[in-house]
Amino acid sequence: MNLARVFPRKTKQSPDDAKAFFGFPDIKTTPYFDAVDISVAFTYDIPKAEQMAERWRHHTASVRMGGPAFGRPSVGEFEPGKYVKKGITFTSRGCPNKCWFCSVWKRETDGLRELAIKDGWVVGDDNLLACSDGHIKSVFSMLHRQPQRPRFLGGLEARLLKDWHCEAMKTVKTEVMYFAYDTKDDLDPLRAAGELLPNYGFNWSSKKLMCYVLMGYKGDTIDAAHKRIENTVRAGFWPLAMLWRGDKEEKEKTWLDFSRYWARPPLYFREAQRIYWLQGLI
Repeated sequence: MNLARVFPRKTKQSPDDAKAFFGFPDIKTTPYFDAVDISVAFTYDIPKAEQMAERWRHHTASVRMGGPAFGRPSVGEFEPGKYVKKGITFTSRGCPNKCWFCSVWKRETDGLRELAIKDGWVVGDDNLLACSDGHIKSVFSMLHRQPQRPRFLGGLEARLLKDWHCEAMKTVKTEVMYFAYDTKDDLDPLRAAGELLPNYGFNWSSKKLMCYVLMGYKGDTIDAAHKRIENTVRAGFWPLAMLWRGDKEEKEKTWLDFSRYWARPPLYFREAQRIYWLQGLI
């Protein structure tokens, strides 16, 4: 089947082959396809995707819309390179936790599901460390044969981190790993991970330890979010601000500016160094 995959926006994870398109088709130059799949990752892109579907119907006999934004459970096995760039892999779906802010457990109603392990060096699993030991070991075996150093982007759960995980990450020469600081209960495990990982060569100065920091939800304040940012740096991690959009309200410019700043290490590098230095860690 001559299938086009279409996305509302281009991101670093988007596929980049000739049959991947972004936004609306060009009425003169876009070819005709047997089918078009419109893949939507974020709920705030659904209105645009619906408009795109109307336009793409002029270039195909069949338009389908899907993706995480619609809250439907994933089915079947992961297909490398189809809806994400080659090199990205998902070896499991779902998460056993039921965090209030997360749509994963609501979408993946079967809980955590381990998948067939497909090659890739960017691991995007929702909660890799919640998988069985055997599965995780098989993932690391796969990473040994990849042409690039692995990146763990899905958000590792610090509470589940063990010594043998750290040793395996060291052995495969991990380029970067991302943890998560979503609620106050995440802080102590994050601090513990920040004490454990340097024993295996991963520390703050290596810039391999990143941490998603949730902010901007109902009741949150800039001061409270900045405190969580400071806690993240003091725990030994580089923060990556994640602005909450689940309330569907337009965010104030203050929140947008604050989150953009703390999502870009080159911008906040000196301030993060100062926080780290004041703790006597440099």
